Amino acid sequence: MRADPANLELSVPETSVSSQGASSRSADPAGRVSDFVALMKPRLSAEVLFTAAGAMWLAHGSLPWQSWVLTLFGVAGTVGAANSINCVLERKSDAFMARTADRPLPRRRVSTRAAVLFASALTLISLPMIFLGSNLLTAALGLTALISYAFIYTPMKSRTHWAMYVGAIPGALPPLMGWTAVKGSVDAVGLSLFAILFVWQLPHFIAIATFRKNEYLAAGLTSLPIERGENASKWEALAWTVLLVPVSLLPVWLQVAGTVYVIAALVLGGWLLVTTVQRWKSEAAPFWGKRVFRASLVYLTLLFIALAAS
Repeated sequence: MRADPANLELSVPETSVSSQGASSRSADPAGRVSDFVALMKPRLSAEVLFTAAGAMWLAHGSLPWQSWVLTLFGVAGTVGAANSINCVLERKSDAFMARTADRPLPRRRVSTRAAVLFASALTLISLPMIFLGSNLLTAALGLTALISYAFIYTPMKSRTHWAMYVGAIPGALPPLMGWTAVKGSVDAVGLSLFAILFVWQLPHFIAIATFRKNEYLAAGLTSLPIERGENASKWEALAWTVLLVPVSLLPVWLQVAGTVYVIAALVLGGWLLVTTVQRWKSEAAPFWGKRVFRASLVYLTLLFIALAAS
């Protein structure tokens, strides 16, 4: 039985950090800065920023370097604001998951009020930066990503596995934002970049949910492996991975990517497919999930490098 999210506050485990240790860290300026940076989930934000910058490079526009700086800092701030709001809303369930238990809010190194003020300040600064660096359309897409991730996807995670598909929408918007920042409009190429990120996220999410299944249960969150089982999850991950191969070739069909990208997309897609089906029956689901998760990160990084170099 999953824990009832409404009762999580009553059963949050004791932290391994003493209140005296937390207070000591809070008094340290470097520690305070580090805690607020952690709210932004810097590794995830860096990945998102990478796809946005790659799309801007692919667009081959004539934006001055100041516009690049403003836009990318704005995108980073908007993503950081969305992640900070996510940390606020999931501060109780985060205490039950190994990968999130040491975040500043579960450890009470940052107060909820301070985190909300931080997220609000980031939003008020970053969205105007995107507008000043590029255009209103890109800023509007940033606002859409923030609202859908923080206030639609995050609450859905405790109710239904369909949150995964909803969460893939804001996750796929940054490369579209990078494209519109240069081109000023949504077109077929921008949508193809959105499609690649959307489809890629689904086997990526399924892999995470598979090897973190027990933690999701303890935290009162739901996922595809919890609702439909691990075998069905593997089949769905495979289906999305198969679809990713032709979707990844859309930039070629739209004549914005060349031979280098074609070869990279086919080789990387084939490798990810093999990884997904490898040891399918013999390997325990958590190990399968961790392998596919890591492979998906390598896939996306190399694919966008090939796209930018094409």
